[in-house]
Amino acid sequence: MVTAEAGHPVLPAVAHWPAGSGGLRDTIRQEIVARQLDEQISSRYPVGQRLRILDAGMGQGTQALRLARAGHTVTGLESDPDLLKAARESLATEPAGIRERVRLIEGDGRETGVHFLPGSFDVVLCHGVLMYADEPDALLAGLARMLAPGGLLSLVVRNADALAMRPGLAGDWPGALSGFDSEVYTDDHGAKVRADRLDALTATLAGIAAPLHAWYGVRVFTDGIPAQAGLPAAEELDRLLAAEDRAGRTEPYRRVAALLHLCGVRG
Repeated sequence: MVTAEAGHPVLPAVAHWPAGSGGLRDTIRQEIVARQLDEQISSRYPVGQRLRILDAGMGQGTQALRLARAGHTVTGLESDPDLLKAARESLATEPAGIRERVRLIEGDGRETGVHFLPGSFDVVLCHGVLMYADEPDALLAGLARMLAPGGLLSLVVRNADALAMRPGLAGDWPGALSGFDSEVYTDDHGAKVRADRLDALTATLAGIAAPLHAWYGVRVFTDGIPAQAGLPAAEELDRLLAAEDRAGRTEPYRRVAALLHLCGVRG
């Protein structure tokens, strides 16, 4: 069971993710990020407060739907028509009360100024998007402007300081050696995309008036499993998630996680 402070409801691990959300590796990412995000929300906002949340680049809506089920008002922004269609299909299966709290928009994270006024949201998510952005600093600055004072910016990025880990643990020594000094990696679809370094993003967040408040690692032990590996038995999955959860917030393990989850707070 995922835990949170009273008044911020969360759901049992794994069971709340929509069908088709991927295999074990993606499930771990979504669940661990959800725990970390709930921790930040619970620590910043009064018990029971319903938040205005923007999910920029929401994909198929995994986190957006989870947060709507918890009572928040969520706007999802997605430029990929297929992912947006999947999100709409998942939303259509929800009760009317949840559907009323979700607004889905086809658009790019760089277009927030077209759709929304500055300061319109309490929380802005940008998960798994920055690696595909041509101008990441401009994207982040635009997202930060959408935050109300004291608002939370949640980023999930590929960790450039750990690019040697997956090939190294798989015995791919040329891949490991090239990963040490690289900021580019190949994603699961074969595309070459960018990874980010904690120090550089910390400086960027300070420069856009949303300085780093907390950061976590995501997928410390399980990044090397096949992308579509199925879920293990419930008891084993609970232990796996407990280990990943602890590693993601513990030095030195979190520094070699495949992904980083950074939380900045709008000044």
